[in-house]
Amino acid sequence: MSSPEADPLPSPTTAATTTDRRTVVLDSALATFARYGYRKTSMEEVARVARISRPGLYFLFSSKEALFRAAVTQALSRDLMAVEHILADTGRPLATRLLEAFDRWAGRYVGPLARDVVVLIEDNPDLLGEIAETAPRRFEELITDAIAVESGHGTATAVARTVISTSIGLKYQAGSREFYLERLKVAIELLVR
Repeated sequence: MSSPEADPLPSPTTAATTTDRRTVVLDSALATFARYGYRKTSMEEVARVARISRPGLYFLFSSKEALFRAAVTQALSRDLMAVEHILADTGRPLATRLLEAFDRWAGRYVGPLARDVVVLIEDNPDLLGEIAETAPRRFEELITDAIAVESGHGTATAVARTVISTSIGLKYQAGSREFYLERLKVAIELLVR
């Protein structure tokens, strides 16, 4: 029989700290990639921003490509979970929930500084793997399902795709998040009745 000192197991606190550290590193990486672009971002710069040693960063992620993929995957996963939560709150009007869902999915990325994240992701789809296709598809499913609950399945897919297309167009027109939301609100109110 081994003693606790001879056979230490990671404590739940250590596991949580590692997870928190990884989250901070991925958030820092995404911000750094957005600021400098994929090609100009170095692992050294990400390590500096994340306040971790470069060897520590390489311990967590074997390459810049793996780090980039993990950072974008974390951001998209968080956004999808938030969208799912927003749309599940059926005690509020559908138009309100849709506007909040689109704000979380796209509105946060509207404006001069935030746009860098979108451009970064759109300019590097080959680095992302399947998440570049599965995340937008999942977002469309969530929007379609929310609309279908209110208005039936007949037009839900067409309405969802139209609102998504409108959102994409507005992202490129909007100079601010407020402008994006104001215009998208009009579109949602016209399409979702």
